[in-house]
Amino acid sequence: MACPIDPAELKKLKFFVDLCSAQPQLLNLPQLEFFKSFVEKLGGKIPEGKPDFGDAHFKTEEPKKDEEPAKKEESEPESDIELDTEGCVEPDNDPEQPMGDASKEPSEDEIDKANDLRSQATAAYSEQNYEDSIKLYTEAIELNPKSALYHAKRGQAYLKMSKPNACIRDCTRALEINPDSATAYKFRGRANRLLGKWEEAAKDLRQACKLDYDEEADEWLKEVTPNAKKIEQHKLKQERRRQEKELQEKQERVRKAQEANRKAAENNAHGNSGDGDDSESFINAFKDPEIAEALQDIIANPANISKYQNNAKVMNLVTKIASQSSDSFPTFGPTGPSPFAGFMGARSFEDGTMGSDSESTGPKCTDELD
Repeated sequence: MACPIDPAELKKLKFFVDLCSAQPQLLNLPQLEFFKSFVEKLGGKIPEGKPDFGDAHFKTEEPKKDEEPAKKEESEPESDIELDTEGCVEPDNDPEQPMGDASKEPSEDEIDKANDLRSQATAAYSEQNYEDSIKLYTEAIELNPKSALYHAKRGQAYLKMSKPNACIRDCTRALEINPDSATAYKFRGRANRLLGKWEEAAKDLRQACKLDYDEEADEWLKEVTPNAKKIEQHKLKQERRRQEKELQEKQERVRKAQEANRKAAENNAHGNSGDGDDSESFINAFKDPEIAEALQDIIANPANISKYQNNAKVMNLVTKIASQSSDSFPTFGPTGPSPFAGFMGARSFEDGTMGSDSESTGPKCTDELD
């Protein structure tokens, strides 16, 4: 006995069954309740839950073992530079010393007293009484907080006590007061060197020599330059790698888009000449996470198709599903709209025929059901 169903319709039915086989939770959609009841009457059991086109059935294969070393190489840290760290010290975390009131306008008497304290601090420093020198500079700063020199010289005393962070704070404040303070750049550069901040040290010491050449600052600059250059070259290398990787990824995206367009053109050229291979191509298409996510988004709300107008892969699949589902599945079923009605409506919206009689009249649905 010959099958009463047209072969083309059987092909579409096979496509629908393949979808349900790959994702049986699809039958839990309210629109397919009639088909779910039919399957259950025959003894079938539908898994609970909603369809998820992003699960393991549709994900791309796991990377092969021989691909792992390449990825590991790309993610290697940048700590493989050989640097000379001799002379570096542990960072200090002492409480910050008073910086003075920046808004204060010192009187002439306060300026004179501050200068006297500075002379005493200088004498204490020359006698290697660095703690006393710091205390005297602190008193001078409180009297005249707008002196960049006082802050820079106190930073110098902190250096002698191996407190680079305290020195950096003082020199930074000195540069806020006087951006052209070569002394502040010099001592901050030295403090950065002690902390192993080679690039910052080279920058500060270079600026110190530019503002006011100093032999000691120049010697310190020569000391940090090799490490600073190694770091700079390493960063340039990493940047080139990043740019090359971005270019390769872009070229790969273009290649995949061109391949998708080529396959779509071939499918359109062949038309409906296949014998069921289309359904397999649909299933394979869902293995692409991008297509699976887009399809789920459109099923949830057909109006979302507008977000994918410029995505050739998604639009080719949606257009094909819409055209096939309109031929093989009714827009309205016994219990409500077909799940493929969303694609048909979205395509009608795209073609500018939304709401036309040819797309929405009841008799057409009745004829298809018959």
